[in-house]
Amino acid sequence: MASDFSKVVAENLFVVMGGAVAVVAILASSIKSVVGSLSRERSRREIAAYIAEKSMTPEEGERLMNAGSKNNQC
Repeated sequence: MASDFSKVVAENLFVVMGGAVAVVAILASSIKSVVGSLSRERSRREIAAYIAEKSMTPEEGERLMNAGSKNNQC
């Protein structure tokens, strides 16, 4: 039974390796997206706290939140 599986994997090594690379790429992309979302939300909370304690005006906060966005139009 195990030797049959080993034989199939050996015969289809490129397909198996391609599948493994695809799975790793998908996982890496998902992790990158989650980390980006978490850092964006943390920044939003910090900006909101600065606005609440009157260290920053709401207009400055809005400008900071929109900075770097892909659909930012000057």
